[in-house]
Amino acid sequence: MKYKMKKIILNLTVIILTVTTYSQSDVYSYSENGIINRIIIDNNYLVMTSYKVDSNKFIKTIGGFYNKEGNRFNMSLEFNSNFKNDSISKIEIEKKTNWKKISLKKNDLQGKWLMVGRVRNGNEQRRNLDRPRKTMKFLINGYFQWIAFNTETFQFSGSGGGKYITKDGKYIESIEYFSRDDSKVGLNLEFDYELINKEWNHKGFSSKGDPLHEIWVVRK
Repeated sequence: MKYKMKKIILNLTVIILTVTTYSQSDVYSYSENGIINRIIIDNNYLVMTSYKVDSNKFIKTIGGFYNKEGNRFNMSLEFNSNFKNDSISKIEIEKKTNWKKISLKKNDLQGKWLMVGRVRNGNEQRRNLDRPRKTMKFLINGYFQWIAFNTETFQFSGSGGGKYITKDGKYIESIEYFSRDDSKVGLNLEFDYELINKEWNHKGFSSKGDPLHEIWVVRK
């Protein structure tokens, strides 16, 4: 009886440790043939992006919700920038020993955010978050990535990412890859941010220099 009880406790401990290990948010990176592969992950969502540092060339990004079995992430993709060529909507990714954890300090705004509106000329314009066309920002441990995509058609409209910090009401992005215009790589963009009724108000100027005021909400 005591042996069975110890075995049950041991099994429960293993389960708890497994859940604890893979419910945390982290950022990883590994290199292959001059290509950087960055993985941003939280307890149910994973984004993997590939790009070249020497030429600033954006190669590919995929992302979606996952179920984990051992070291394997079974993903149902919401976006795949190469979908027109490979038609991949489900994929299995294995966490290997060459994945290096590069997580930085956790900042404000950690998590997945959906753009819910913009303010133009003082007029607020809201979006329906139930529609398939989405713009999402994924911010984990000092790294960010935004993606514009359509969950029904798999149309990919663009993505960019890099490092970010928040301090004294300022949100600062350092761009490390950008699918639409790789000449923007290396830019540091500073914005004002404020949480109003749990909504992230994001004000400043875009990478093109255009004024912007975006409103984001946590993705449920």
